[in-house]
Amino acid sequence: MCRMAEFVVRDAIIPVLTATTKDGVIREMVQKLQSVGPCSGCDTDDVVRAILRREQLSSTGIGRHIAIPHTKHGGVERLVGAVALSQNGVPFESIDGQPVHVLVLLISPQDRPGDHLRALENIVRSMRDDMFVQKLRSARTSDEIWQALQPAATA
Repeated sequence: MCRMAEFVVRDAIIPVLTATTKDGVIREMVQKLQSVGPCSGCDTDDVVRAILRREQLSSTGIGRHIAIPHTKHGGVERLVGAVALSQNGVPFESIDGQPVHVLVLLISPQDRPGDHLRALENIVRSMRDDMFVQKLRSARTSDEIWQALQPAATA
């Protein structure tokens, strides 16, 4: 499993983030995953803390207005992800100093490091495609974002 459409939870797509801070968007995305099921057994604060601990090592803002916050957590049984967009951008301490507009959050079981790495590789590879990123950034609904993920599934 490594294609984005295989681990992004369709109901956890957020076309317009309301949070405006790094901590806030991570919390909003984790709460969305929790509310739609695959992370319902997770303690929100615990997952957010785990992701923020990872962020302290180095920002997952990979540049070009993209961030991939992620963690391994015992509260999930399978690899799950969410996609969110920020129209105004969120300060994320990205490597290029630019605000983040596209976020892909990833949570994987602690005992599945291979899946975690393959998913990260797929996300990074997909985000190198300028047309794909532009398609995501121009999406206005969850369905449009989901549709944008479909071509990436065959990449």
